[in-house]
Amino acid sequence: MADILMDQEQIKQVIPHRDPFLLIDEIVDMEVGVKVHARKYIKEEDFWFKGHFPGYPVTPGVLMIEMMAQAGAVCLLSKPEFKGKIGLFGGIDKAKFRRQVVPGDVLDLEVEIIRTRGPVGTGKCLATVDGEKAVSCEITFIVADADKK
Repeated sequence: MADILMDQEQIKQVIPHRDPFLLIDEIVDMEVGVKVHARKYIKEEDFWFKGHFPGYPVTPGVLMIEMMAQAGAVCLLSKPEFKGKIGLFGGIDKAKFRRQVVPGDVLDLEVEIIRTRGPVGTGKCLATVDGEKAVSCEITFIVADADKK
């Protein structure tokens, strides 16, 4: 297993997400502004399992996309010029869901920033469990000032 590069407290210094919506546990590898490998430990007590679905716990696909987006945001917002900014969704393309993710799984989240132009860019995302594809997509993001609504 890789060493932890950033824990949740360090992640919180980069992105504004907080419980219950901070959905990544650690960063295990990162080339700032280029690519990141994050991890989420899927636990039975995760908030979504109370309603999705009782008796058949499965992690919602949209939350896995959010997990990948948060990982990508840490990668991009770690660049000095983006300090104090936030990442917003601009779009989600080519999303494919290939396997269920359940309590006890370790979800590896990989994001590669494949395009940027000013404050807009695209990340190629892949989430796996034990090397098996769970979710893939491309996310378009916008870097914005944190004080604008």
